[in-house]
Amino acid sequence: MALPVCFFLIVDGHPAHKAKSVMKFIEPIKNRFRLFFLPPHSPELNPDELFWNDLKDNAIGRKAITAPKQLHGAVISHMRFIQKSPDRVQPYFKNETTKYAA
Repeated sequence: MALPVCFFLIVDGHPAHKAKSVMKFIEPIKNRFRLFFLPPHSPELNPDELFWNDLKDNAIGRKAITAPKQLHGAVISHMRFIQKSPDRVQPYFKNETTKYAA
């Protein structure tokens, strides 16, 4: 399967996404990437936020976690479950405020 000519990345304004090291990494391959920055303070536009809410509501929020290792295990387990469940991922991109990213 051939890779797309260009990847479109939608990122929020977190400083890590604008860091010099990231821009340096992107520079030699910048013709393969287009970065689109979400407006500041707009988590409702970010499909990632729906994932994190899902994780908090359905994985860690429903367990009595008492140790960091237990938290790590719960997060990894839920992420693997989501990874294998396209029907759980699709709604993140069908939400009224995030469907632009689909």
